[in-house]
Order: sequence, then structure tokens, then C-alpha cells
Amino acid sequence: MELRRQRVAVPPGTPVVLYATSPVMALVGTARVARVDTASPAEVWKQHRAETGISRAEYDTYMDGAAQASALLLESPERLQEPVPLAHLRAGGTFHPPQSYRYIAEDVLRDLVAGHAMANALLDQLSGTAPSASAAPTPPVVGGAVRGSLRSTSGGPNGHSVLRSSALLVGPAS
Repeated sequence: MELRRQRVAVPPGTPVVLYATSPVMALVGTARVARVDTASPAEVWKQHRAETGISRAEYDTYMDGAAQASALLLESPERLQEPVPLAHLRAGGTFHPPQSYRYIAEDVLRDLVAGHAMANALLDQLSGTAPSASAAPTPPVVGGAVRGSLRSTSGGPNGHSVLRSSALLVGPAS
């Protein structure tokens, strides 16, 4: 699940590329939007607290001042065996990681990852084709985070590691 402080209106099946923020600073995997639940922050917490991977205090801090909250429930998560680092994404031009989420055309994404060892795996994951040999086993996706062998500097509740992330919602070629 990805949590957002505003209404996010995307149809089920929308491909998502997960970008891990500092200290990782790389594209780390993909998923698809299963559904989006939008309500007050209190109602989103009530409905999804078990899946968020964060404490109530962390949630309240993130949602402070928000009138609405969206929970993007993700399905078919796949972690890249090797992250695509920010330096690679910027090598071919200007790339600014999204603060929360942003839309990106498939052809723009293709250009950003071109030449990286994981380019084909990432694009295969988004197209829904069979996973390539370079795709790693998939950990569960929880609370704007990938849980599993990816570790961040801040741990979540119950010993889960929480990878702070933002999302690129992939659309048709421009």
C-alpha cells in the first residue's frame, strides 16, 4: 500500500514504479494499483492500519493537516534484483524524483532506464509479461514500503523495515 495526503484517482491496473528515497535513491520495483480508497485520514487509518507498516504516530505526523487521504492498494509487487540509481536516471537528462507521486509516459521511462542492467526486467514487469531471469523474488508491499531484504535507516513497528518511497504512475507513450 502507498499512502498519500490527497485524493489519487487512478484506475485499477495502473502500473506503478516504486522509487526509494534517501538513502537508497533508486527505482527498486514495480506493482499495479488494485484499488484506491479515499476518505478522511482517520477513516483510512481505521480501514488500513494493519497494512500500513507504520505506527499511528508516524501516520498522524504524515497526515497532519490533510483533509483527505488515499490508500493505494497494490498488487503484483516485484522487486528489481538491482535498483536503478538516481545517477543513472539523471545521466540521460533531467530527472527529478517525485515528492509523492507523478505520472510518467512509458517512453520517457524507457529512455530513463536505457542502458541499465535492469531496464528490460523493469519494463517487462510493467508490461505484465513473464518475469525475466533478472527479477528478484517478491517481498510483500506494505505501507508505502517494500518489506523484506530491502532495509532503510528507520524501522517500522513489529520489526518491519520501512522503505520510504514515492511512486511513478506509468501511462501510455507520449
